[in-house]
Amino acid sequence: MTQHSLDRLIRPQSIAVFGGKEARRVIEQCDRMGFAGDIWPVHPKLGEVLGRRCYRSVAELPNAPDAAFVGVNRTLTIEIVRELSARGAGGAVCYASGFLEAVNELANGGDLQAALVEAAGAMPIIGPNCYGLVNALDGALLWPDQHGLIRTERGVAILTQSSNIALNLSMQTRGLPIAYVMTAGNQAQTGICDLAISVLEDPRVTAVGMHVEGFDSLAALQRLAARARTLKKPVVILKVGRSEAARQATISHTASLAGGDAVSSALLGRLGIGRVSTLPEMLEVLKLLHLGGPLDNNAISSMSCSGGEASLMADAAIGRDIEFRNLKPEQLPALRRSLGEMVALSNPLDYHTFVWGDLARQTAAFSAMFSGGYALNLVVLDFPRGDRCQDADWLTTVDAIIAAAQATSARAGILATLGENMPEEIANRLMDEGVVPLSGISEALAAAEIAAAIGKAWERGSGASLLDVALDDGESLLLTEAEAKAELAAFGLSIPRGKTAHSPDEAASIAADIGFPVALKGLGIAHKTEAGAVALNLATAHDVLTTAHAMSAITSGYLVEAMVAKPVAELIIGATRDPVAGLFLTIGAGGIFVEMLEDSVILVLPATMEDIIAAISRLKISKLLDGYRGGQKGDRNALARAVASAADYVVAMAAKLEELDINPLMVLSDGNGVVAADALVRRRR
Repeated sequence: MTQHSLDRLIRPQSIAVFGGKEARRVIEQCDRMGFAGDIWPVHPKLGEVLGRRCYRSVAELPNAPDAAFVGVNRTLTIEIVRELSARGAGGAVCYASGFLEAVNELANGGDLQAALVEAAGAMPIIGPNCYGLVNALDGALLWPDQHGLIRTERGVAILTQSSNIALNLSMQTRGLPIAYVMTAGNQAQTGICDLAISVLEDPRVTAVGMHVEGFDSLAALQRLAARARTLKKPVVILKVGRSEAARQATISHTASLAGGDAVSSALLGRLGIGRVSTLPEMLEVLKLLHLGGPLDNNAISSMSCSGGEASLMADAAIGRDIEFRNLKPEQLPALRRSLGEMVALSNPLDYHTFVWGDLARQTAAFSAMFSGGYALNLVVLDFPRGDRCQDADWLTTVDAIIAAAQATSARAGILATLGENMPEEIANRLMDEGVVPLSGISEALAAAEIAAAIGKAWERGSGASLLDVALDDGESLLLTEAEAKAELAAFGLSIPRGKTAHSPDEAASIAADIGFPVALKGLGIAHKTEAGAVALNLATAHDVLTTAHAMSAITSGYLVEAMVAKPVAELIIGATRDPVAGLFLTIGAGGIFVEMLEDSVILVLPATMEDIIAAISRLKISKLLDGYRGGQKGDRNALARAVASAADYVVAMAAKLEELDINPLMVLSDGNGVVAADALVRRRR
């Protein structure tokens, strides 16, 4: 995507609006938000709109507008955009649909969308096929509909490719201050990552949340991540849909493990961008990030006046990378004094109702818990219905939590287990006091996990630039197993002693030279086991000769190799291409267990040895490498070196490699190394 300065477009002092009904709504929304700049309606027939003089054309405008909302049909949109660009306008939102997203436009090769981009030239445009943007900091709107935002002095930005989702998110009542809502539409010229960078640059923006169907490009995503890290403004993304990587015509086993969703998660994690799973998660983590950025670590505390709530908190943490770390000894005396002898001191903590309604004792108890050095301290508190109940004691608890947070300078949050039990007015007050109001246990713990992961990634540093190499044009070539192993061996991968043969007699002779038992394989066959082109543990020359003759119907060449010793574990190392992430590495349980266990980890390239060791440790099958149930330990160091060798090969061959599959990689007992028993490489000639 072409990069343009978006400053005038998203923070305008003058706005031109083109069209009828939608243009009128833009003016109405600007008036409601108190936009202080100039608004110039443009219409060929109307004399005025909402008390403002109506101009006939771009040429008739008093000056080049900072921003324009173009709410006319797609053909006229192109003409107006061309005139705005020539006049020196700051940018335009293109509302019309029927460009590249339309079936008939696709059939015409995208001519209209290309024409729109050409007409814009150096002027930035957003869309087409989008609502535009709401700037709640300055009250500037290029938005043809109602919305739920109010003016704010500081807040988060939310960007999405879906105008309806943007509208829905603007209606949230969770206390989240929203500075910008932006829609990207077709991203004909300006990508959603560049929109995100433009709002990050605003000093009044604290964090960015994005709902995306696809990324602009790997380069744009890296720019966004780098700028977010530099400005210390975290970004979280809700990525929907599946990458095309899982649907490409692949021949390796790796493809069955490497779903595009897993690649997206690995890519975002490497870049230090948080990934959320739902829109509610996005809102909750944005509140947490708005009030203090990423968490320092993943240790959190929880307090509630109910054992049931404490159990819910503990159970919800299972499978998440967060820790309810034990209380420190120095916390216990103060907690005991304030809560009494009946309370079991633990984390999560059920503080019962002995101190309910007692501001001083609650403040003391919360302060003692908040002094434990936790990255986040949560107090579970569902508020009663305001139309039927009294909330005085709940407000006392709120006062105590605020006082404790201020006294200890700890990060604190009040968590309502049900979203509807956190009234908006209380959520707004908590945000003003620096206490995060959270709704939903799973969403709150997801927010803590994501905020801690961003903090950890930022602490780790940006590392090397990601591998971003396009695939060369040319003929696709499937190497024989022998050729593939030879290329990988040149990068340090250990392979069995072996040699190719052109006839059954030659295969038998080579086997005798290598020494029995041997493995015999037919060359040029992708899935040899399924095709009957693999024979193991052949003990005599006669066995080799007979087997080779039987294979001759499906192959004209053979690979004879020494048998590999019984391994501690079998793994797979593979590489495939994602449309955005490019080449990436997959490590997983190998052999016959590839599809059965679906135990794999994605490595974004280039990868350090630290990355590789951490990835191996996350595999379920890694337990075998530790000597599971008294078994032999596997050679972890040799495995890590083998993965590094494969990664080096992929990086070196990035412009030519289509896919790689080393399966199985036999991990032998500790000190005896690893051996690649089979390998597949498909690359450009």
